[in-house]
Amino acid sequence: MHLRPLFLKGLVLCGLAWLPARAEISPLDLHFTRQATQRMIFDDDQALPLLSLDPAKVAGLELMHPIRRTTGKAEVSVPQGRLMVRGEGATDTSVWFSGFNPFATYQLEIADCGEGSSIGLEFIHPDGEVLRVETVCGKQSIKGVRWNLKRKDQTLVEGEAEEFRPRSLDKPVTLIVQMAAVGFNVYLKQHDQVELVGRTDIVAHLDLRKTEVFRNMSTWLRVAGEDGAYAAIPKATASLTSGMGQADIRAITDEEGTPLLDGGRLWFTATTRGGGLPNPAQGVFSLDPGIFDLKFEGVIAFDRGDGLLRNELASHLFLDRPSGEWRGWTVAFSAYGDPAKKEKKEILAVRSKKDPRHGFSVMTSKPMELVGDYEDPHGVFDKTANKWRMLLCRNVNGYKAAVFESARWDGDFQRIAGPVANDSTGTTIQKVDGVRYAFFGSSDRCFHVCSFPDLQPLGKLDLDLPPWEENGNGRVWPNLVPLPEGSPAPYLLLTFDRTNFPGMKGPNWTYGAMHLYYGYPKGK
Repeated sequence: MHLRPLFLKGLVLCGLAWLPARAEISPLDLHFTRQATQRMIFDDDQALPLLSLDPAKVAGLELMHPIRRTTGKAEVSVPQGRLMVRGEGATDTSVWFSGFNPFATYQLEIADCGEGSSIGLEFIHPDGEVLRVETVCGKQSIKGVRWNLKRKDQTLVEGEAEEFRPRSLDKPVTLIVQMAAVGFNVYLKQHDQVELVGRTDIVAHLDLRKTEVFRNMSTWLRVAGEDGAYAAIPKATASLTSGMGQADIRAITDEEGTPLLDGGRLWFTATTRGGGLPNPAQGVFSLDPGIFDLKFEGVIAFDRGDGLLRNELASHLFLDRPSGEWRGWTVAFSAYGDPAKKEKKEILAVRSKKDPRHGFSVMTSKPMELVGDYEDPHGVFDKTANKWRMLLCRNVNGYKAAVFESARWDGDFQRIAGPVANDSTGTTIQKVDGVRYAFFGSSDRCFHVCSFPDLQPLGKLDLDLPPWEENGNGRVWPNLVPLPEGSPAPYLLLTFDRTNFPGMKGPNWTYGAMHLYYGYPKGK
């Protein structure tokens, strides 16, 4: 039996069932009411596991987790469900934990430690680079966090948590290291509260995106001390996570722009945030449209064939039904990753034979002659015109929506409409009552509606509790989805806010929480 034709047939049927009954309404006839809101902050129940060190399930410690004793002869054991490291005098001991992923989140739970000990993570490359992120212990407490990158005996980068607030170990403290492609963020978690304590980029010294780097790196748990060391570690994990904020939400569709309803769930791309533009990653989420059960499904990286695994963002993915291939467009925000390279921002065409919605995926990408300050591409194949049409933001004295057209999905696009007069973000094409419209968010705190493809302004979406404050940043995306008959509402709107994660210094875009709305015709 060939599974691919059956899978495609199921999706096609979903698309046919999607078309709402003709009601002669436009987007301006809809009223959207907020139903729910949620921000994921390293939610354990949403993490996609890469590895978990659970001492209670370790049999054959040094076989499963080899031990390296650089200095001294510390004892390492796993009694009572904890990894215990104890040594006298000068001691430096590391326990192998996992391989390495430049988009993963690493967590180390500390239940107890000895004064003067340092407990943390080290990421080792066989060429001699070692990145360490560690806590500094006081008497039954964490009194500091520090990090450094060394190449053999040379220190390339070092830093520490400023104005640090000590944490008593009356409850375990978790060290969180969020890898962010060209650098990392450091957090401490206690009593379910996550607090950012530091961040830095290291790409000038070690580019973690390089395949020859991350494929050869390994991750270790390290315990060290000048006058003895002690650590009790209940658990350590490496996982893909939704980050500490989500943004840039867009429905995954078929080639004509119909959102996929697969397995009773809608599928979306959304940015998993980690800092400024070089740091986030492309995430995938799903949702049962009848309830608010947002689920983090995966992370997508992009391969341009240059030896780097890139973190492009703001993607529109679609299942091309004629070929059975997953395709789409993304923004080359990784151009900001290494300032020394001075790469150009552009729109890329992406493709994959593997379903990229699950786990960790790599899509191939290539330039498509849209080089410059373009953002937020969203495209459809228009059967009437026999053309591919793309709505995106183009920087013309500020980002403005424009429509481009081509006979090919992956190049030769030429502008046919726009730019509009209004500031634009999150440019989206969607049907209401069988008619395509152009939608975009704006700095004027509204969701604009235009005709498509000529981009004539029609009005604004009507929301009861919009995802912005009266004087706040309203540049968010209007991700509108028509729902099939039998759904709790005829239309759904999934968007986000731009509230940055507290305490992050320097350039950062870590927004936000996700907000679910249902849309109904006014007066009904």
